[in-house]
Amino acid sequence: MTPWNLLDLDRALRASWAADTCSPDDLARAGWEPGNPAWGHCDITALIVHDIFGGDLVVGEVRLDGNQQGFHWWNRLPSGVELDLTREQFQCGQTITADRAVERPPGPLRRWDEYLLLRRRVIERLGDLPEPAV
Repeated sequence: MTPWNLLDLDRALRASWAADTCSPDDLARAGWEPGNPAWGHCDITALIVHDIFGGDLVVGEVRLDGNQQGFHWWNRLPSGVELDLTREQFQCGQTITADRAVERPPGPLRRWDEYLLLRRRVIERLGDLPEPAV
């Protein structure tokens, strides 16, 4: 395996995010555009980071003007460091509240096809990744 660093992973993810890997809920809410590539990618991005580093998956509620708009996912690494590679998607004043660590969902996910597509694109840029935990 070729060594790479967190910046390499971040670049590979950013180059791999697209409308066809965006969450359908977020796509319906605001579309997807290259100017905000992280939009709608937090869940499957957090899963890929989890595949690589382990740790905890963290989920919080996305709120705007006091109303829940959905959920946001990120990672807590085994060291305790929180890593959120998609936080910049929130450009309209949204806040993240009520965060909690959650178990990785078992088996094929609701967005399994998008997850596998994003993973395949990242592998094309970085080389092999650890196998997904299913």
